[in-house]
Amino acid sequence: MPRTRDADADAGDAAPGADLDAIAAELYALPPERFTAARNDRAAHLGRTDAARVRELRKPTVAAWVVSLAVRDGRLAEAITLSAALREAQDDADAAALAELGRQRRRLVQALAAEAEVLAEEAGVSVSASARDDIAATINAAVMDAAAATAVMTGRLVRPLVAGGFDPADLADAVGGSLPGVAPPPAPPDDLAERRARKAAERAAREADRAQADAERRLAAAEGDLERFRDVVESTGYA
Repeated sequence: MPRTRDADADAGDAAPGADLDAIAAELYALPPERFTAARNDRAAHLGRTDAARVRELRKPTVAAWVVSLAVRDGRLAEAITLSAALREAQDDADAAALAELGRQRRRLVQALAAEAEVLAEEAGVSVSASARDDIAATINAAVMDAAAATAVMTGRLVRPLVAGGFDPADLADAVGGSLPGVAPPPAPPDDLAERRARKAAERAAREADRAQADAERRLAAAEGDLERFRDVVESTGYA
């Protein structure tokens, strides 16, 4: 009997789950205008559970995409590594040194933002003035905040980030897929799968009860036959 598409989809859910982060990385590498169609097409070829996870991936803003583009091009890795050293140096710096570190950071952020904008233009994506500001703000957050840097370096940024001064940057829903170092939320319960499993267990229990009752009837019949055979043997005097 030929398999239906639904059957194939269900079978896909039985296999190990798709690597959401790998799929997200591929999708977020595409220009933003191609993201939604590519995401839906990818989801259409997955089982039900994995397809739902992929469809939850949100289209990135232009600013977020440009920053991720810079990450993939290798423009941010060294700068973020150096910024971590700068953050450590701040602990022992005096006011004058802190002011100089702040100026260096601002120059670094502006240079990286300008490079990222050039990459975007070369990729055929135009950057508005507001997006330009968001790019700089996001790179600044990555330079100032280790957690924001981790989010940025995934290359799966969905929205721009803003450094919160003494508070860490808000990373809620900032990354498509998982955020390194953060446990993923538990998968929502699959009500249909639970109902099917419960019905299968109930059906198996009924079948087991019927099999036990049938075995008891056969045993009782065999015992009756054995008793009658004993009576016959005894009546013939061979016992």
